[in-house]
Amino acid sequence: MKLLIRNLDRSTTEAELNDLFEGYGAVQSCNLVMDKKSGSSKGFGFVEMPKQGEGKAAMKALNGQYVGANAIRVKKAELPKTAAPKSD
Repeated sequence: MKLLIRNLDRSTTEAELNDLFEGYGAVQSCNLVMDKKSGSSKGFGFVEMPKQGEGKAAMKALNGQYVGANAIRVKKAELPKTAAPKSD
């Protein structure tokens, strides 16, 4: 289950985010979205947990919890919608 984590404190590291979610189960991947120019966090990231039940438990428990100075928002990541083919 892939989770979107928003409203992260810009100083939060991938290791901290990984540790936070590992409290609820196995973490397959964890990555923060970084600004290409400055190299700093954009304040959101993704965590992937292989077991859906563990992902749901983490989402329920961590949504609204404070990490650093910010209350984070955790929800299931939506797959990007593909552009509809153009009809001529």
